[in-house]
Amino acid sequence: MIALINGRLVYKSVSCIIVETNGVGYHVYVPLTTFYELPDTNHPVTLHIHTQVRADAINLFGFHTAEEKEVFQLMISVSGIGPKLAMNILSGITAAEFKRAVVQGDLGRLVSIPGVGKKTAERMVVELKDKVLKLDSFIAADVRSGETQVGETMKNDALSALINLGYRSNTAKSVIDTIIKGSAETLTLDVLLKKALKHLSR
Repeated sequence: MIALINGRLVYKSVSCIIVETNGVGYHVYVPLTTFYELPDTNHPVTLHIHTQVRADAINLFGFHTAEEKEVFQLMISVSGIGPKLAMNILSGITAAEFKRAVVQGDLGRLVSIPGVGKKTAERMVVELKDKVLKLDSFIAADVRSGETQVGETMKNDALSALINLGYRSNTAKSVIDTIIKGSAETLTLDVLLKKALKHLSR
């Protein structure tokens, strides 16, 4: 199983390249994100390789970084996504952007990639979110930080609105905290305010 190729770049195009190593030329498919990082021909190049073994062929897919290869392998683990579509996706989004879009459930960003429909985007989010969080501790930390920040902002906005309506700060804060802790659904500011007002009117 070929995992890494280090050799001389003898040919390159936007979809594939040929790397010569010890007199052997390897045909390697690459996404645009990797193509942009390639040196000129006849210069040395190192690529992280995913090897696909089929009954009729052995295909090599090359990536500039280990992260790109990792994301490619995550993509092809999703039902209905083959190497061709995965390469197309990586040509339209960086590995880091893809992971963030999946974790944040940003369907708009994923659907904006040519060849990716809403169902495919939804499937990637559902099947890959937990895998990405386990693999990338930095993404997980950012998401937790972002959720905390958004949650605090929403709480403060709701508290301010209730105070402006004449409710006491301590009472309003207590009600907001109770609703947030006891809610199983994702709360928006509007929903939080409606629940708080209903509770305070009792």
